[in-house]
Amino acid sequence: MPTDQTARSLRLRGPRAEPADRPAPARTLFAALLGFALITLDASVVNVALPEIGSALGGGLSGLEWVVDAYTLAFAALMLSTGAFADRAGASRAYALGITVFTLASAACGLAPGLAALIGARVVQGVAAAVVLPASLALVRQAYTDPARRARAVALWAAGGSVAVALGPVAGGALTTAWDWRGIFFVNLPLGAVALVLLLRAPRSERRPAPLDLPGQLTAVIALTALTFAVIEGGTTGIAAFAVAVAAAVLFVRTEARQPHPVVPLGLFRDRAVRVAVAAGAACSVAFYGTVFLFSLFFQRVQGRSALYAGLVFLPMSALIAVTNVVAGKLAGRYGPRLPLLVGQALATAGLLGLLYVDAGTSAIVVAALLVPLALGCALTVPPLTVVMMEAVPAERAGLAAGVLNAARQVGGGLGIAVFGTLVSGGFVAGMRASLAGAAALFALTFVLGCRLGRGPTDS
Repeated sequence: MPTDQTARSLRLRGPRAEPADRPAPARTLFAALLGFALITLDASVVNVALPEIGSALGGGLSGLEWVVDAYTLAFAALMLSTGAFADRAGASRAYALGITVFTLASAACGLAPGLAALIGARVVQGVAAAVVLPASLALVRQAYTDPARRARAVALWAAGGSVAVALGPVAGGALTTAWDWRGIFFVNLPLGAVALVLLLRAPRSERRPAPLDLPGQLTAVIALTALTFAVIEGGTTGIAAFAVAVAAAVLFVRTEARQPHPVVPLGLFRDRAVRVAVAAGAACSVAFYGTVFLFSLFFQRVQGRSALYAGLVFLPMSALIAVTNVVAGKLAGRYGPRLPLLVGQALATAGLLGLLYVDAGTSAIVVAALLVPLALGCALTVPPLTVVMMEAVPAERAGLAAGVLNAARQVGGGLGIAVFGTLVSGGFVAGMRASLAGAAALFALTFVLGCRLGRGPTDS
């Protein structure tokens, strides 16, 4: 994703008209944006529906955690190599395949007769989403030949994903109340069909050779799945799963060190800026997705409210994230990424500490107000940490670095939900406070790391 500075430098090259025989690029942009919004929406829309899913299908809290994490972890783990797959298959073919599978998996989620079937369909959704993300960005880039127009289109594509994530809890509450929990999946069917129809007018993408690191990808999937299983399930099986996770992680590191084209080049992490960006991205996802997960359950299970009520409490938070993401990008371009990154982390830490005040009798207005600093903090953090990551690597490795950063963010969200769910299982309010305190400590740590970044607009 280009930074604001990159976009400005591209605009200096002057306009270049799109060839007359090219299909309207706006149609391709809308198709790509719609698909990207769909897959990012599904990362957060399900949280508010979890109590309804639990009532209908059973399975307890651990089963509900898997409904969220099955999608998130499949998405995160496979994102490491689906960019290469999109290059080999061609972006348009990969996108069509991803949207088709995602739409069919959404139908399977909506029709699921039991929790196991729902979790299995969510895994398939996550696999498809991992294909859609890099393919959708590649479609946008190939649709615009003029650098300035391409930069604006990529910025719009990114903003669409941010808005979808932020609106997920609100949409989930509205759909669950107006329909039922199955509606959050069935709504993807017409939207997926529209994306495919729009894609028909997009130019066919060229296939390009791209190496695939299958051993690295396989060991990454095993390590992440086993670690999540260990956190959620616990007990003797959890200990065994943790041992598997450690063994797979060691094998992953050894494999990546020997691969000529690894999915995660370990040399990236020699750069302090890369380490800070990855850590801050993971911390932000732990805080955001974990908080949405906790309070979706809190309002309905502890306070006895409806799904719509829970979704509406997130509305101010969602609106602020959508607006502040744009402002943060401009601040990073003008003052450098360090200042907005640190301000965002400080605000998010303060917001998480403020939420420790919440108990079973706290009103919705107070909770909505206490969520505002966290929303502002996360929204201010993500654009500048993306700038930090992109400026720390050579241009030819930008796509790979973006994949590593996005995977770290998804993993952070998935593991955060797993840990938070385990903590609240022994007593909701006490576990919620322990979770929020842990997330605040994690953000405070990344704040300290961020203080060591360079101060200039381009110095990372």
